[in-house]
Amino acid sequence: MSGAEEETNTEVPIEEEETGRVEESKEPESYELNPAKEIEGLLAEVESLRDQALRAEAEMQNVRRRAERDVENAHKFGLERLVQHILPVVDSLEKALEAKTSEDDPVIEGVKLTFKLLQDLLTKESIQVVDPLGEPFDPNLHEAMSIVENPDMEANSVFAVVQKGYTLNERLVRPAMVMVTKMPDDKENP
Repeated sequence: MSGAEEETNTEVPIEEEETGRVEESKEPESYELNPAKEIEGLLAEVESLRDQALRAEAEMQNVRRRAERDVENAHKFGLERLVQHILPVVDSLEKALEAKTSEDDPVIEGVKLTFKLLQDLLTKESIQVVDPLGEPFDPNLHEAMSIVENPDMEANSVFAVVQKGYTLNERLVRPAMVMVTKMPDDKENP
């Protein structure tokens, strides 16, 4: 044998531990993995990342929808505070017209025109009057000021309106203050 052949046939010495046992050298674990298991693990990771991406996209869509809804509500109901401050003026003008003494008074004509302009403005801005006279009592729209016995009207009906209510884009701004009827008590039957 030549020197070159001897070098190729030489074995690498196996390391011995202090106890004298011979430990076999191990190859890295990545070589021991089954390619099918490795592919399965990668597919699971891809699926997990896809799920995270879908969740992030859904969350972004929800945030976008919430922001759009908040902007829409700000546009629809931004006038609510102003309306609450204007309503006493509307009530005062209405009371002035109810208390008028003469039809030909130019001041009364001015108040009528001013009241008409204010009513038109309220209608234009989607502010509706809640005037429930004779209607059934609705606690969502009305506030009962008192209960009156009235045999001529159906029970739980609005007998009188003390102050009209108002809604802005179908949202209650101020409830109507009303007097509600009830059936008279039978004094003959205890």
